[in-house]
Order: sequence, then structure tokens, then C-alpha cells
Amino acid sequence: MNVLKNICSLHGSYYDNFSMQKKVLVTGGHGFLGSHVVQQLHNFSQYVVFAPEHALYDLCEQSEVRRLFADVQPDIVIHLAARVGGIGENRQYPGQLFYDNALMGIMMMECARKNHVEKYINIGTVCSYPSQTPVPFSEDALWDGYPEKTNAPYGIAKKMLLTQAQAYREEYGFHSLYLILTNLYGPKDNTDVYSSHVIPALIRKFCTAVQKEERNVVLWGDGTPTRELLYVGDAARVIVDSIECTVDTFPINIGSGEEVSIAELAGIIAEKAGYHGTISWDTSYPNGQMKRKIDSTKARKYLNSVPEVSLQEGLDKTIAWYKTIQEDLSVLV
Repeated sequence: MNVLKNICSLHGSYYDNFSMQKKVLVTGGHGFLGSHVVQQLHNFSQYVVFAPEHALYDLCEQSEVRRLFADVQPDIVIHLAARVGGIGENRQYPGQLFYDNALMGIMMMECARKNHVEKYINIGTVCSYPSQTPVPFSEDALWDGYPEKTNAPYGIAKKMLLTQAQAYREEYGFHSLYLILTNLYGPKDNTDVYSSHVIPALIRKFCTAVQKEERNVVLWGDGTPTRELLYVGDAARVIVDSIECTVDTFPINIGSGEEVSIAELAGIIAEKAGYHGTISWDTSYPNGQMKRKIDSTKARKYLNSVPEVSLQEGLDKTIAWYKTIQEDLSVLV
């Protein structure tokens, strides 16, 4: 009981008198996407939210996963805990990215099944799609080839969990949903110089250049790849809404419909950050997958998924947030 009260108190959930509420366990609830999902869940009185700190339960240890389920006894699980990173992180730690994501996901789903969880929501990644997938990416193309090599171990680990969910539905009648998110961005994202994704990396570089009055910013690759970008608040809203979705398991793409090249994105962010110097491209670094744009037809049909935040508005929000923490980060560089 004390464990549950402590977990609830971290997020302002009401623990007392919740016998009629559904207990929702959010792994990774203190991370980038997870913190936004937890915030959205608090808008619904029918849910009581459990989002334990990573230090309380090591999800790569089977005994710890079992202890988590014994402590919380959730009705619904949203599994967001993951090890993620940009191209640099994927190149340096491919083994760890594969092992951690596959192991966490497999054990979490198995414990959810054994504990008779009513609904299990698993989050996939656009990195699972084959490197030469026709644009826009359709869910039917997910198994048509090997992912882009710079993030293949991560992408394949996440795709394994779709197979697990489908097998569990067939054998056990396990109720799960598998959502494939396109590239996310927004406040609270990872801004680490070496492990962040493209938008926080660009924001940090241009804001730092302005702060230090630098006249040239060097970016990786050649700027030609394109990405479809989804504001984290929109992603969180769809995930929470999907709790009531009546379909099971098969993958559903979640995107914004807005595709932009890295070079164009860099120009937009530079202008919004107030940077007026030159931009150079270091082509000794890989571009990653050349095009990423997904088909969100199923999301609109089954989840009524319509993004509310445009790229321009989302970048304004993200840059404004970054500037509030910029001084603290500059001490770490």
C-alpha cells in the first residue's frame, strides 16, 4: 500500500477511494513522451496513474518487473520505457539498444498477460520500417525489408514486440494495441549533444551559437533527408485516447502529415532562434534514412487522430522551453 501511495504522490494522483477507477501503469512516465502522457491522463477522473521512477524498478530484470506488477496490480499498461537516441547513440550502442528494448518489452508484456491486464498499449517506432519503404509508409510494408542500418537494432527490437502482441492475441486472447509513432519533438526532450534526436540537437546548436556569438554551425549529413514530425502533446493525447479503442494489436501509424527536409528544418530553427550565421554540412556523418513519411489513414479511422499543433507552433513552444533551461545546460558543455 505504501508503495502505491508513494508512486501516486509523485504525480498528484488520488490514491484514496479509487475502487471505481482504472489503475493505469505508465512505464517511462518520467521521460520525454511519458511525462506528457501522465499529464494527459490526469485530465480523466476515471484513471488513477502509477508512474514509478526508474530507480524503483529495473525493467531489464525479471524479478523487478514481477515486483512492479505485484505492487501496482494495474488494469491498463502503457509501456513507454525505452532506451532511445539519435544517430550517434544508435551507432555507438547498437547492442545495448537492441537488448534493453527487446528485453523490457518482452518481460513487460508477459507479466501483463499473466496478471490479466485489460489493455496493453505498446509503442513502436518509425525506425522499424524497411530502409527503402515506399512513401508514405503503410503498415502493410513493415515486414518488406531490413530497416535503415544506423537504427536497425533498435527498430527490430521494437518490431519484435508487435510479433509478441499478435501471438499473444492469437493464443491467449490478450488485448493490446501497437502504435507506431513518427519522429517526436517538443518540451522536455533530450537535448544531450551526443544522444538527442534531430530537433533538440538543432535547437541546442543554434541557440548556443547565438549565445556565444558564433558565425558558423556545423550539422551532420547533407541536409537532404526528410522527416515527418509530430508534436509530443499530440502523440500523448492519441495514446491516452487509444485506451478506449476497440481494435486490437495490429500496428497503427501515428503522424502529423507534415514532412520537411533536414536542411529546411535547420533554416526554420535557425531563424526562430535568432541565428544569422552560416550553416555547414559535415558529410562524413551519415544521413540516416532518406525519407520518412507515414500513412495515418488507420489512425484517423480508428482513433480519430487529428494533430492539433502545427510544426511552426510546435517549434515555437519547444524553443521557448529550451531557452528556459539553456543557462543550466551551458554549464555542462
